[in-house]
Amino acid sequence: MATITDEQMRAQLSTAKPYTVVILKTGPNRQMEGVDGIIWEHGRRNFSLRADGLLSVVLPVMDETEVSGIGIFNLDQDETIKIMDDDPGVKAGVFVYEVHPARSFPGDALPA
Repeated sequence: MATITDEQMRAQLSTAKPYTVVILKTGPNRQMEGVDGIIWEHGRRNFSLRADGLLSVVLPVMDETEVSGIGIFNLDQDETIKIMDDDPGVKAGVFVYEVHPARSFPGDALPA
Protein backbone atom coordinates (compact mmCIF):
# COMPACT_ATOMS: atom_id res chain seq x y z
CA MET A 1 0.00 0.00 0.00
CA ALA A 2 1.28 3.47 -0.89
CA THR A 3 2.47 5.82 1.84
CA ILE A 4 0.58 9.12 1.83
CA THR A 5 1.89 12.12 3.74
CA ASP A 6 -0.23 14.69 5.56
CA GLU A 7 0.76 17.26 2.93
CA GLN A 8 -0.39 14.98 0.11
CA MET A 9 -3.70 14.41 1.88
CA ARG A 10 -4.25 18.15 2.42
CA ALA A 11 -3.44 18.86 -1.23
CA GLN A 12 -5.88 16.20 -2.44
CA LEU A 13 -8.64 17.17 -0.01
CA SER A 14 -8.50 20.76 -1.28
CA THR A 15 -9.56 19.50 -4.73
CA ALA A 16 -12.65 17.61 -3.50
CA LYS A 17 -15.86 18.49 -5.28
CA PRO A 18 -19.48 17.96 -4.18
CA TYR A 19 -21.51 15.22 -5.82
CA THR A 20 -24.80 13.55 -5.00
CA VAL A 21 -25.17 9.81 -4.45
CA VAL A 22 -28.48 8.12 -5.23
CA ILE A 23 -29.32 4.72 -3.80
CA LEU A 24 -32.10 3.22 -5.89
CA LYS A 25 -34.27 0.64 -4.15
CA THR A 26 -37.12 -1.68 -5.02
CA GLY A 27 -40.43 0.17 -4.99
CA PRO A 28 -43.93 -1.07 -4.16
CA ASN A 29 -44.77 -1.71 -7.84
CA ARG A 30 -41.64 -3.72 -8.71
CA GLN A 31 -43.75 -6.76 -9.66
CA MET A 32 -46.36 -4.87 -11.72
CA GLU A 33 -47.26 -5.90 -15.24
CA GLY A 34 -45.10 -4.20 -17.87
CA VAL A 35 -42.24 -3.56 -15.45
CA ASP A 36 -39.56 -4.68 -17.93
CA GLY A 37 -40.47 -1.88 -20.34
CA ILE A 38 -40.41 0.68 -17.55
CA ILE A 39 -36.99 -0.51 -16.40
CA TRP A 40 -35.74 -0.38 -20.00
CA GLU A 41 -36.80 3.26 -20.28
CA HIS A 42 -35.23 4.00 -16.88
CA GLY A 43 -31.98 2.58 -18.29
CA ARG A 44 -32.30 4.59 -21.51
CA ARG A 45 -32.71 7.73 -19.41
CA ASN A 46 -29.58 6.85 -17.41
CA PHE A 47 -27.62 6.50 -20.66
CA SER A 48 -28.86 9.94 -21.69
CA LEU A 49 -27.95 11.48 -18.33
CA ARG A 50 -24.47 9.94 -18.64
CA ALA A 51 -24.08 11.29 -22.17
CA ASP A 52 -25.05 14.76 -20.90
CA GLY A 53 -22.43 14.57 -18.11
CA LEU A 54 -25.00 14.72 -15.31
CA LEU A 55 -24.77 11.12 -14.10
CA SER A 56 -21.09 10.36 -13.65
CA VAL A 57 -21.30 6.76 -12.46
CA VAL A 58 -24.10 4.20 -12.84
CA LEU A 59 -23.84 1.00 -10.80
CA PRO A 60 -26.67 -1.52 -11.17
CA VAL A 61 -26.60 -3.78 -8.12
CA MET A 62 -26.67 -7.44 -9.06
CA ASP A 63 -27.67 -9.18 -5.83
CA GLU A 64 -31.08 -10.05 -4.44
CA THR A 65 -31.31 -7.20 -1.90
CA GLU A 66 -33.69 -4.25 -2.03
CA VAL A 67 -30.91 -2.08 -3.49
CA SER A 68 -31.31 -1.88 -7.27
CA GLY A 69 -28.53 0.53 -8.10
CA ILE A 70 -26.25 3.38 -7.11
CA GLY A 71 -25.65 6.53 -9.09
CA ILE A 72 -23.25 9.40 -8.62
CA PHE A 73 -24.59 12.66 -10.01
CA ASN A 74 -22.49 15.66 -10.95
CA LEU A 75 -25.27 17.88 -9.55
CA ASP A 76 -26.38 19.33 -6.26
CA GLN A 77 -28.93 17.53 -4.14
CA ASP A 78 -31.95 19.61 -5.24
CA GLU A 79 -31.23 19.14 -8.96
CA THR A 80 -30.68 15.43 -8.44
CA ILE A 81 -34.04 15.11 -6.69
CA LYS A 82 -35.76 16.87 -9.61
CA ILE A 83 -34.18 14.44 -12.06
CA MET A 84 -35.00 11.40 -9.95
CA ASP A 85 -38.61 12.46 -9.38
CA ASP A 86 -39.03 12.49 -13.17
CA ASP A 87 -37.50 9.02 -13.65
CA PRO A 88 -40.02 6.64 -15.30
CA GLY A 89 -39.29 3.88 -12.79
CA VAL A 90 -39.72 6.21 -9.82
CA LYS A 91 -42.89 7.73 -11.27
CA ALA A 92 -44.35 4.22 -11.73
CA GLY A 93 -43.40 3.13 -8.21
CA VAL A 94 -41.03 0.47 -9.53
CA PHE A 95 -38.20 2.20 -7.68
CA VAL A 96 -37.81 4.46 -4.67
CA TYR A 97 -34.60 6.28 -3.87
CA GLU A 98 -32.44 7.94 -1.25
CA VAL A 99 -30.25 10.97 -1.97
CA HIS A 100 -27.03 11.71 -0.10
CA PRO A 101 -24.64 14.64 -0.55
CA ALA A 102 -21.07 13.43 -0.96
CA ARG A 103 -17.71 14.60 -2.21
CA SER A 104 -14.97 13.07 -4.26
CA PHE A 105 -12.07 14.08 -6.43
CA PRO A 106 -12.50 15.25 -10.02
CA GLY A 107 -11.05 12.67 -12.37
CA ASP A 108 -11.77 9.69 -10.13
CA ALA A 109 -12.89 6.81 -12.30
CA LEU A 110 -13.62 3.13 -12.24
CA PRO A 111 -10.76 1.03 -13.63
CA ALA A 112 -11.16 -0.08 -17.24
